[in-house]
Amino acid sequence: MSENNPTTAHEEAHTGPIKTPQQLLVAVFFSFVVPIFAIIGLVSYVTYANKPSAGADASERAVAERIQKVGMVEIRDANRPLRSGEEVYKAQCIACHGSGAAGSPKFADAGAWAPRIATGYDALLHSALKGKGAMAAQGGGDFQDIEIARAVVYMTAAAGGKFAEPAVPAGAGAEAPAATPVAAEAAAPVAAAPVATPAAPVKVAAAADSGAGEALYKQACMACHAAGVAGAPKLGDKAAWAPRIQTGVDALTASAIKGKNAMPPKGGSSASDADIHSAVVYMVNAAK
Repeated sequence: MSENNPTTAHEEAHTGPIKTPQQLLVAVFFSFVVPIFAIIGLVSYVTYANKPSAGADASERAVAERIQKVGMVEIRDANRPLRSGEEVYKAQCIACHGSGAAGSPKFADAGAWAPRIATGYDALLHSALKGKGAMAAQGGGDFQDIEIARAVVYMTAAAGGKFAEPAVPAGAGAEAPAATPVAAEAAAPVAAAPVATPAAPVKVAAAADSGAGEALYKQACMACHAAGVAGAPKLGDKAAWAPRIQTGVDALTASAIKGKNAMPPKGGSSASDADIHSAVVYMVNAAK
């Protein structure tokens, strides 16, 4: 009877090959999961085909190791008299510690220095030599480690610290000799002699930075100019540099050499006037 029933024949005509839940799961697996694995395998094959051989990679690595820089040479005048802690502080540390800029403990602020003094002399010296927070290594200056150590003792003593003056290691430099009465008498006639009029300072023409300016910036200037510490114009900040650029490179160089506001002379470095000029040119060019 069912063969002759039009309704039954119509239902069988619309029935698909999937008749059970198990068949549905198998169909989903082969429709989605299998293609995904096929795509992953194809991508892995293509990626692996583009990789250099193990021998080539080892050869390139060996070449890179042979041509890399072995080290860096830094030349300092080891024969000059050692600076006292006060001299180092006034030459470079005062730029931030004089006003407490960038979170640095203000000079003679016992409350700010107390927890730092509690960490001990060695910890403070390590932070000063290696840098910490916004402070660059050695505060961005160009002093010997023993001179930085003296500055640490000087600043902590002003805030109640009792650290002993560090001993001078062998070969660190000579102490400045004290003046004797004989030397003073010998120097008197020289002082009374007519002094020749000094020649006018040589005006350094503005020129493109040759690389010395960037090096000096990274060594000393970036301690304040990288983050705009103590009102220093931030590197690359066109709005902050615009009115300064209008005064001219020579005027900016003179301010950098003599010091201005919180910035000590030459930014606390011992760089030459020509290098200071190069650093100014580098920072000016970065703001154009």
